[in-house]
Amino acid sequence: MSRDAATHRWLLAAVLAGALAGLGGCASQIGGAGASASGQAASSSEADIQRRARLRLELAVTYLESGNLPVAMEEANQALATDPGYADAYHVRGLVYMAQQDLAHAETDLKRAQGMKPNDPDIQQNLGWLLCQRGQYAQANALFERALAAPGYLQRSRTFLSQGMCHQRAGQLAEAEQAVLHAYEIDAGNPLVGYHLASIIFARGDAQRARFYVRRINNSEAANAESLWLGVKIERALKDLVAMRQLGDQLQRRFPQSRQTLALERGAFDE
Repeated sequence: MSRDAATHRWLLAAVLAGALAGLGGCASQIGGAGASASGQAASSSEADIQRRARLRLELAVTYLESGNLPVAMEEANQALATDPGYADAYHVRGLVYMAQQDLAHAETDLKRAQGMKPNDPDIQQNLGWLLCQRGQYAQANALFERALAAPGYLQRSRTFLSQGMCHQRAGQLAEAEQAVLHAYEIDAGNPLVGYHLASIIFARGDAQRARFYVRRINNSEAANAESLWLGVKIERALKDLVAMRQLGDQLQRRFPQSRQTLALERGAFDE
């Protein structure tokens, strides 16, 4: 799996963890001791509808995590058919559309979910990432900032990384470095965060600092073709031919068919 694909997979996993954690709330409370028999029956029926919709949505999340997008979409649609006012179902269906690269429908669903839950930082994060993919960088950044400002928000590393990658896409490398540094401060052991930090720092022309971060990855079991190739380019920039050759040999031995190995063999260091 490429490092960029792994990053998107990690972001999606964090997204789904947040979405699943929020599935338990009911829109209305079951009637108390003073409620009438008819009111209690109505509340019980409403609670049953919400329970059935929640179970469908949990299945949708499970199938989305496993990559079975058609079944995930069917389960999300069933959740909405059961409870058309279910904000989390629009949220999850939007993520399925995003995974299918149907960004127009994803945006419609995520904006609908946001309209129903305007202060939900997970929805803000995910809508921000979608807008970034559509090149709407300022709007995306505003949503990332809102998510990061939410009290008790537990996925700050994910959002800082998303924000940094979005700044990088926009060509704002200084802002990208600062955002990903924040992610690294929270989750220094995450190789995806470390890789993107090294990549951004190297793109800014500081090969010495970039070397520190990429070496932490390449000296661990998390090394892959992309991190080794980045290491090769960094060592080349620093004119350390021994380290460059060692990393290149490891890249060719472990990932002989990778795009990075083919680039190494062509000497295409600037691709």
